[in-house]
Amino acid sequence: MKVVYTDTHKDHDPQLFMVRGKLKRSNEQPERAFRLLKAVQAEGHEVIGAQDFGPAPRAAIHTPEYLRFLETAHARWQLLDDPSDEVMPNIHPFPGQPCTYPESVVGQAGFHMGDAACSIGAHTWAAAIASANMATHAARLVLDGERAAYALCRPPGHHAYVDRANGFCYLNNVAIAAQYLRRVHDRVAILDIDVHHGNGTQGIFYRRSDVLTISLHGDPRNFTPFFTGHAHERGEGEGLGYNINKPLALGTDIDGYLPALRDACDSIRAFAPGALVVALGLDVHEKDPYKGMKITTPGFAVLLAEIARLGLPTVLVQEGGYLSDDLGPNIASALRGFESVA
Repeated sequence: MKVVYTDTHKDHDPQLFMVRGKLKRSNEQPERAFRLLKAVQAEGHEVIGAQDFGPAPRAAIHTPEYLRFLETAHARWQLLDDPSDEVMPNIHPFPGQPCTYPESVVGQAGFHMGDAACSIGAHTWAAAIASANMATHAARLVLDGERAAYALCRPPGHHAYVDRANGFCYLNNVAIAAQYLRRVHDRVAILDIDVHHGNGTQGIFYRRSDVLTISLHGDPRNFTPFFTGHAHERGEGEGLGYNINKPLALGTDIDGYLPALRDACDSIRAFAPGALVVALGLDVHEKDPYKGMKITTPGFAVLLAEIARLGLPTVLVQEGGYLSDDLGPNIASALRGFESVA
């Protein structure tokens, strides 16, 4: 399988991450991508550099205000009196109240940053652009005839909304890939198997019927992002019925996961898309730091083989999966499982 990768991400290394009231270094570290890269190289996959597709793919998903903020926020933040090294919001709009778009970068940080897990450093914008280019390039490969391509994206993207960063994510890579595939295909499906709900992806396509979004994830009643990912969230307007959430109990293993995945695949077959984008979260692994699910390393081969049986042109986009000794073996198992299906 062709793997799209660039090391532009390496200087994006967030140091500000709020966890239960404590600041620590982010779990979303450069070493993640290096371990994934080493593993796919060892498996013999062809690694190619990402092309620059310009601003159009990201502008097709995200608002101009938000893109300008991501591009300029860090430099503007450094002009403040006694600023932190990274942009971190300290105030947010109040739900249900009138909201005027702020002129101050401090106010804009609160408007465009959904939590304290997406701080912006000097190299964040460049890394986010490169990540979006990787997803776009993988989609281009699939449109050009590849059965599947893997975008080794960092930073991840499925928590990013049209105008808001969230949960380590800045540009929504899976949404960008899906929209790029829509240039050719009337219908595209997104299947998110990250341990966390793909809330940004849901928000982007919630009122659309041309992109089916399905997310399997830890039950948000007691797992982040809490406010979204519940089974009753089915879309609105034209999109009603085109958003499917399958919240799973924390600690779910392969025996509990597979029936939900098979049901999701049946929904994709009924939708009859021309192509599929998989938000590939390796953080459902039993030894991932988030410890939300109990999928074993061999289990990834089983899950990806099930997805491969859909027989669709498929873009695999890296989402979660954090530092453990099993991270490399997990991606190796996943890609092996996909390729095992003729």
